[in-house]
Amino acid sequence: MSETLAASSIFTRDFWSKFSNPTSATLSKSILTFLVIAESLVCIFWIFTLSGLGEGYAFIAAVPYFYLVVSYFSLFLFYRFKRFEYFTFTQLVMLLVMPFFMQWAIGGFAASSGVAIWAILCPVGALMILGTRQSTPWFLLFLGLAFVSWKLNPYFAGNAMPIPTSVKDTFFLMNITGTASILYGVLRYFQAQKERVMHSLELEQARSEKLLLNILPAPIAKRLKDNDMRIADHYDSVTVMFADLINFTQMSEKMTPNQLIELLSQVFVKFDELAEKYQVEKIKTIGDSYMVISGAPIVCDDHAERIANMALEMHAVLKEVSQANGVNLNMRIGINTGPVVAGVIGSAKFSYDLWGDTVNMASRMESTGLLGEIQVSEETQRLLNKNYEFTARKGVEVKGKGILDTFILRHQRNNL
Repeated sequence: MSETLAASSIFTRDFWSKFSNPTSATLSKSILTFLVIAESLVCIFWIFTLSGLGEGYAFIAAVPYFYLVVSYFSLFLFYRFKRFEYFTFTQLVMLLVMPFFMQWAIGGFAASSGVAIWAILCPVGALMILGTRQSTPWFLLFLGLAFVSWKLNPYFAGNAMPIPTSVKDTFFLMNITGTASILYGVLRYFQAQKERVMHSLELEQARSEKLLLNILPAPIAKRLKDNDMRIADHYDSVTVMFADLINFTQMSEKMTPNQLIELLSQVFVKFDELAEKYQVEKIKTIGDSYMVISGAPIVCDDHAERIANMALEMHAVLKEVSQANGVNLNMRIGINTGPVVAGVIGSAKFSYDLWGDTVNMASRMESTGLLGEIQVSEETQRLLNKNYEFTARKGVEVKGKGILDTFILRHQRNNL
């Protein structure tokens, strides 16, 4: 008996800790334990009340006493052998049959003030613990016992023990308010956990949404969520920019890994802020190279101006980072304008990328550019010529294109 009481104490302590901060694995245990504790308190009340009516009521009082013995013996077995499914089955059986046995022993529906209503805790508990499918048989058993109790009620009423009116009234009040309170408490607890789970899901969904938007442009992410899994779009005119940090590989040899990542992060975070400011789309970073596009996936007429303004400000940002870290950072920037194909590749790790000669030419503008300068193609210079100052660069050998004339972007004329 002492081991059973010890198990009960441990079970109750665990219940309150799990009840206040449950997980999905302990939710069903918490609900079942709540039902058992509530039913146990009611049984103690029945035992003392019925025992106080005289020796003739000992048999009736034995029904809730039997429930307590079986409940806590099964509790002991559960903690001894870690068989929660056995404990669940035993408790659901006892929650179902004990109230009906009480009603029959007392003398039917009227004499017991409808004490069998407590049996509804069984299918409700099964619904929350076992789920919809497995709870159905328990509810059908409840209906079956209720039907039997109704059919045999005249027999039980004919053998009813005399119950004082005051006790009947007390039983009636307790049966109504007690079951209602327990059901409300369990359902309220269940709803609270549901709201907590839904809130957690909303937070996770927001994090996933943010992560997706960090990987893909917003319009592309929306199309993927709408099950548009083959995204390949042609754009007649966009502007593409490549920026590459010069001699960064040699500098990185003198840095620790943490220092290297921290410095690159500072630079690219600043670039990301500029991309947001000028509403251009960052495509990717490759090592110490940075690639953006304007005019896709959101079409705009001023795509060249946006990229030009961002490129001009990138030099100022890089100078700030250099001074803050005591290093000498330089970069080349190349820009080109023309048609591209843009789309999503991959099925597990999505990547939004660009294809076409325009992209290759932008990369060549960067690789053949000058240290600390912004080299643009003739196509881009033609779009920007009215509002920006350029210096012509003659006879630049471009791989795959031959000898070309390019231009160095100096500044915006409005800023003079």
